[in-house]
Amino acid sequence: MFAVPHRHYRLSEAWKVAVMSMSPPAVAGLNLKKKVFSAGAWSIAGYFFNYAFRLGSNLLMTRLLLPEMFGIMAVAMVVITGLVLFSDVGLRPNVVRNERGDDRSFLNTAWVIQIVRGGILWLGALTIALIIAIANKVGLVPAGSVYADPVLPYVVCGLSLFPLIGGFESTKSLQAYRSLQLAKLTRLDIAAQVLSFLVTASWAITYPSIWALVAGTVAGVAVRAGLSHIWLPGHSNRLQWERSAFVEIIHFGKWIFLSTILFFVASNGDRLMLGAMIDPGSLGAYSIAFLIFTSVDQVLSKVIVDVSFPALSELIRESRSRFQKAYYRFHFAIASFSYFAAGSLLVSGSSIIAVLYDQRYQQAGWMLELLAIALMVQPYRLATQTFLALGLEKIYFYLHATRICVLFLALPIGFHVAGLEGAVCGVVLSYFASLPQIWKHARASDLLDLRKELLPLPAFLVGIGCGELFKLAVGALLAR
Repeated sequence: MFAVPHRHYRLSEAWKVAVMSMSPPAVAGLNLKKKVFSAGAWSIAGYFFNYAFRLGSNLLMTRLLLPEMFGIMAVAMVVITGLVLFSDVGLRPNVVRNERGDDRSFLNTAWVIQIVRGGILWLGALTIALIIAIANKVGLVPAGSVYADPVLPYVVCGLSLFPLIGGFESTKSLQAYRSLQLAKLTRLDIAAQVLSFLVTASWAITYPSIWALVAGTVAGVAVRAGLSHIWLPGHSNRLQWERSAFVEIIHFGKWIFLSTILFFVASNGDRLMLGAMIDPGSLGAYSIAFLIFTSVDQVLSKVIVDVSFPALSELIRESRSRFQKAYYRFHFAIASFSYFAAGSLLVSGSSIIAVLYDQRYQQAGWMLELLAIALMVQPYRLATQTFLALGLEKIYFYLHATRICVLFLALPIGFHVAGLEGAVCGVVLSYFASLPQIWKHARASDLLDLRKELLPLPAFLVGIGCGELFKLAVGALLAR
């Protein structure tokens, strides 16, 4: 009766000997691979859960609220998001890549910076709301545009609580990103999303107005900030100031600060400009198309920022050869999904809108099909994040500057030549503007292998085929 335990003992001892005989890099590689797969699984699962909630909420709201409300909310969120990005000093990438990323004094100093920043953003949002109201009153904004709506300044004031409350979020979330412990972060995001949905839906059902969207947004960030202190592992925060930590954060963050300003303008400049060119209803339809487009864009971005960036940062510190191999493993997976999504949405965008939304939103279909082309560029965001991990922050800045220049030229020219269709084509063109620079710097960093770049391309054709099948199925369904 002792035979089985004895055999188990011998196998356990053999396993210990095998592990101890492995070189440290090999053991570290196994641990990192396990963390990457676990973090990637949680990141993607959490994203799809949150997206399902977001889509469900959006579908419900489009039946309870008017398209004009989504246009107003889109511009107000752009204002708040712009303020947040305009003041970004790169706290997350700083903690992820810095050797002091787990140091209590360093984290407390980062928390103080975050709180002060939140207060400044709150005051900035109130100031912008006042400027919009005054400009509207004296007739400085185009009549009939989103900016002329008298509700917009009040919505901006309500959303100003977003950065103020978010500034108190614990730095435990930054530690979790650093160590690729995304399980609890994902659960935290889900809890915040569920409460946000419940607040929005309850408000919209009892009192249908744009304030349902505002209340849900603020409730979500409040829950996330509160749970970050009690739910996540790590150092508890207290008010502490260390000058050397502050200098280190600002030194790294100065290029991040400039880059995120440009990133905001590049990512949101389309809605800012279109808000002055088209009516709120058309902008609401564009916002719906952009929401579905960014649902794919964001899941890829989440994997790149939450998983690939921390993993590649760790490999850079340990082994450059392993880093280069890992880079193209990430690239193949991200590019395959991105190309497949681009192909499928390119031919089935109108069918998706026809199934999900009523007749008022159908023009979002052709917009989604055009925007889908821009997903072909998404895999190269991995390269830009890798430049950041390599300490090449200036490159990150110049890439966004190039995209902005093309956006602010191509969108108005496109609108002048071909109306709204031309404007959307200008938006898509801006995504491709920085590709030559990315290829140049990737080659200089030994990250450009043409054969490996081309390997995922067949996924685009597979996506087109699947999109056509979906389009036929929807056509047959609607024909009944």
